[in-house]
Amino acid sequence: MIQKLVADLGPWSWWLLAAILLVAELAAPGVFLIWIGAAALVVGALSLALWDMGFWGWQIQLLLFAALSVVFAIAGRRYYDRKHATTDEPFLNQREASLIGRTATLQEPITEGRGRIRLDDTWWPVQGTDQPAGTRVRIASAHGRTLTVEKAEG
Repeated sequence: MIQKLVADLGPWSWWLLAAILLVAELAAPGVFLIWIGAAALVVGALSLALWDMGFWGWQIQLLLFAALSVVFAIAGRRYYDRKHATTDEPFLNQREASLIGRTATLQEPITEGRGRIRLDDTWWPVQGTDQPAGTRVRIASAHGRTLTVEKAEG
């Protein structure tokens, strides 16, 4: 059935595949199917021009489609890579990292390397050298939800 559909549609089968992939990207966005759909569009455009050529068989079309899919996906990933994007809120969605350098008072003593502090409206588990409750500590680092603290100066 699919083979007959592809044979009947000819070069338009690539356009149909591209439309299906692009609609799937709209239904389940992930910025991935768009690149595969773009590869299908390019192969479809080339198929319209080269369909009657002897060398333009299904094998060449599939190889070109696969290669373009990989190239477009890599190029798209690099284009949309947000790792180096500057922002005025560098710790957005990284609450633990935004706490580094703040000071707090131990609500529970650190015994055997573990204790708790209260910052704003949240209780945080902390680790560090044993300290009595009421000691001022500075947050040195964050590992998941656990904060590493050291005794605050002054």
